[in-house]
Amino acid sequence: MAWKKDDAKLVLDAHSLKDTGKLAAILAALCCPGSVIALDGDLGAGKTAFSQLFAKALGVQEQVNSPTFTIIKEYEGRMPFYHMDVYRLSMEEADELGLDEYFEGSGVTVVEWASLIEEIMPSAYLHVYLEVSGDESRRIYLEPIGSKYEAWMLNLIREWGLTQ
Repeated sequence: MAWKKDDAKLVLDAHSLKDTGKLAAILAALCCPGSVIALDGDLGAGKTAFSQLFAKALGVQEQVNSPTFTIIKEYEGRMPFYHMDVYRLSMEEADELGLDEYFEGSGVTVVEWASLIEEIMPSAYLHVYLEVSGDESRRIYLEPIGSKYEAWMLNLIREWGLTQ
């Protein structure tokens, strides 16, 4: 079953890249080894830009590029950062590559186009769907899968300045 925006538990409006960076920084601060963020959205919705901002907030010094053709890139920050882009993979190829081994590693994993490998995603992760809502703005839908990520939502609400 593919994830739908209607599954979102929290919807944020990012009016600029700076707002998207704020979200990425909040999430990076919440991460611990084994954290997984699943990204989805149309082409050009900002998945790679989000990943770059997230990596920067995680302390990655290198330039983060889309791993579309290499599938996965590893970076060092305050903990390892595993950046995947599974757009060109079949479910079978993803399974054969053992991508799921990264989900329980010593770092943080961000998976672009995660809904394409839903069958091998871990039992708990944060699903983020980005949607273009203007030239620079994005509507961001967040669905926590698992209690760890439910707790993240409370932090996001507080940090984003929302009222419950």
